[in-house]
Amino acid sequence: MIAELGLAALWLAAALAALQLVSGVLGLTERGSVLGGVVRPVAVVQGVLALVAFCCLIYVFAVTDLSVKLVALNSHSMKPLVFKIAGAWGNHEGSMLLWVTVMGMAGAFVALVERRLPEPTMLATLAGQAFVSLGFYAFLLISSNPFERLSPVPAEGNGLNPLLQDLGLAFHPPTLYLGYVGLSIAFSFAIGALVTREVGPAFARAMRPWVLGAWIFLTIGITAGSYWAYYELGWGGWWFWDPVENASLMPWLAATALLHSASVLASRNALRAWTVMLGVVAFSMSMIGTFLVRSGILTSVHAFAVDPERGTFILGLLAINIGGALTLFALRASTVTEGERFALVSREGALVFNNVMLSAILGIVLFGTLYPLLAEAMGAKVSVGPPYFNPMSALFAIPMLIVLAVGPLLRWRRDKLARVGKALIIPVMLVVAAGIALVAIGGVPLLPFLGLALAVGLAWASVLPLRDRNLRRTPLPVWGMVFAHFGIAVALFGMSCESAFNVEKLVAVRVGDVTEVGPWGVKLDTIEPVAGPNWTALEARLLVRYGPDGKVTRMLPQSRSFWAPPQQTSESALLTRWNGQLYAVLGGEAEDGRWQLRLWWKPFVPLIWIGGLLIAFGGLLALIGRVASDVRRLIAKDKIAYRHERKAQLGLRP
Repeated sequence: MIAELGLAALWLAAALAALQLVSGVLGLTERGSVLGGVVRPVAVVQGVLALVAFCCLIYVFAVTDLSVKLVALNSHSMKPLVFKIAGAWGNHEGSMLLWVTVMGMAGAFVALVERRLPEPTMLATLAGQAFVSLGFYAFLLISSNPFERLSPVPAEGNGLNPLLQDLGLAFHPPTLYLGYVGLSIAFSFAIGALVTREVGPAFARAMRPWVLGAWIFLTIGITAGSYWAYYELGWGGWWFWDPVENASLMPWLAATALLHSASVLASRNALRAWTVMLGVVAFSMSMIGTFLVRSGILTSVHAFAVDPERGTFILGLLAINIGGALTLFALRASTVTEGERFALVSREGALVFNNVMLSAILGIVLFGTLYPLLAEAMGAKVSVGPPYFNPMSALFAIPMLIVLAVGPLLRWRRDKLARVGKALIIPVMLVVAAGIALVAIGGVPLLPFLGLALAVGLAWASVLPLRDRNLRRTPLPVWGMVFAHFGIAVALFGMSCESAFNVEKLVAVRVGDVTEVGPWGVKLDTIEPVAGPNWTALEARLLVRYGPDGKVTRMLPQSRSFWAPPQQTSESALLTRWNGQLYAVLGGEAEDGRWQLRLWWKPFVPLIWIGGLLIAFGGLLALIGRVASDVRRLIAKDKIAYRHERKAQLGLRP
């Protein structure tokens, strides 16, 4: 009964999306202006129905209703409740329902609160959002029904991939989907502005909170996903340029450029064409990522194994949505005026330069992700990995980081580098000092060398916008910029340290043996069997000591065996200290009674994820500041309108 209720809610939501689209389009005409009044209420009800459908899916997973095919294929009665619930979106159909639910709720929120844009632009925006949603509803209902019944009902379910039975699954996908859907709202705003020829500061101010929110969630999602892969997969790396990792990175790169472009348009009425185009490109990258993950053309622990026919459906949606948007942009390009001009040496000029660099890195990642697929289609096997991505990205990332340090110090419209030169003396000296220290250490590869030196200088430069300010009265967006840029420096320092000073050791030891990795001594104390709710494991007790006089600490890596579905996994053990992380993985037992241990000492590697969280926190501060400013502006506007209305009622001159 619950499954049928969810399916009915999904069909009704799809029907309302169609009504929202038709009403929005007709509402733009003079004859259909009356229909325009139903668009906002319909958008709200559509979002509520999508939420009802998703809640029904969570319920059937929570109670392990094996008569629902999706539950039988992806859950098991012995799983912990948290993984049963997370399993609702740990599969293709459930994750797509989560996508349309978040999209529907976001559209409902826009319909409820957005009052800054002219009504025709809002109608076009909501119609655009309905058009995108309708495609995904069709995809779910035609080829990916999450509520399909199964007969006969199996005695037990297949269970969820053990690698996904982790708290990271409960957190990582929803944050990414919130980011993707935020970009769909930005896309719809861009379409609405193009249709009504209202590309200006008001459009940018309406779109900016959504872009900023999407960027925050993407940042959190990528950071969480990187850490999940780092500790769960047991290979000791935090980023492998996996195509599915790239699928989330590409929208983030486009969203970063869009965020800065929209801020310039909102504040300075410049970069109009840039903002609209980036709004289309950012959502395009989300769609391309969706296609890569769900088309069946990739082999990855992150990817959903689905048939190519579904991938063809998504490719069709991509062609319709993005092809239509680009066609509309081409038709309206002549009406998108240049906006206010600015000098090359100005804050706008720095933002444009970094947008170009971000776009170049995006192109590099996109090419490196798609090229192996194209080569395979032509009969060749090609692997593209860090040897391509790292140096090619660095060619554009390094000048971008230099401009990132200087740009916030420049004035709007026009400035001179000589004016900010004095403030940059200390950052430059720090870069030089760090370079000299690294040369003295010796053996540091070129890219980590540059990363470490630039990170030190950027960390200092990131706080320079606060100089000569009253810190209590400094706007939150400025604080957000400082935290985000400082977070980039922190993450860059962690990445470079891990790359330059990582120590790895693979050993075969008997119980009681001691080995060393970096500054750590590691003793295999015991191997004991342990059991969990749906797994058994062999657990190694490692006694580790930092240096000869350090305190002995225990680490417990495991080799787990799951029975639903049958699979063996390695559960790493991590020991974090202020200057790095010790990482241990237990392997198998050899015939001579020795056990394989894989050990890493990773100096300052936690700074990678601390930096990511600082970046997201900076975005959150900026979002709070922007929203509060918009609310104050609307309240002031309403007060002025009320005063004028009262004066008119009293017969006074306004």
